[in-house]
Amino acid sequence: MPRSSYRVLYDPCPHFLTATVNHWLPIFTRPETVNIVLDSWRFLQREADFQLYGYVILENHLHLIAASKNLSHDMQRFKSYTAKQIIAHLEQHRSTKLLDLLAFFKRAHKKETTYQVWEEGSHPQIIETEAVMRQKLDYIHQNPVKRGYVDQPEHWRYSSARNYAGQEGLIEVIRAW
Repeated sequence: MPRSSYRVLYDPCPHFLTATVNHWLPIFTRPETVNIVLDSWRFLQREADFQLYGYVILENHLHLIAASKNLSHDMQRFKSYTAKQIIAHLEQHRSTKLLDLLAFFKRAHKKETTYQVWEEGSHPQIIETEAVMRQKLDYIHQNPVKRGYVDQPEHWRYSSARNYAGQEGLIEVIRAW
């Protein structure tokens, strides 16, 4: 797959981003791997002024709306850290089939690593209006509903739909925009 030409246009404006597991492999089927993502976002919120407005984590990809002073750099940090932690988790739990697939589907130019967890790029799309923010949040929150996993968006545990429904979510999100 060719490298993406998408770019973060204006920091610190919110951007809609997507991170896809290499070859759409189902990495996020257990709470432990999802927690790696959430812990990374929490770290960025504390240390990098990373602002998370919305998210959904599905078994093989995630969507988020975020902003920071250097969003491209923060997304690189996020993907690098989570990839290392996910690989360590899979090795610790002897998930050889997934590890073999992450090695098999690794891009040829990735010579410094054995595995590739994430597809390249995050396809950032700037959010400049409230209407676009609402549309992207609705898309994110409806993702598990459209897949038939839940009947209501707030029923999906790994989504900010709970935060927006006035329930306690797994991670803090900024709802005032």
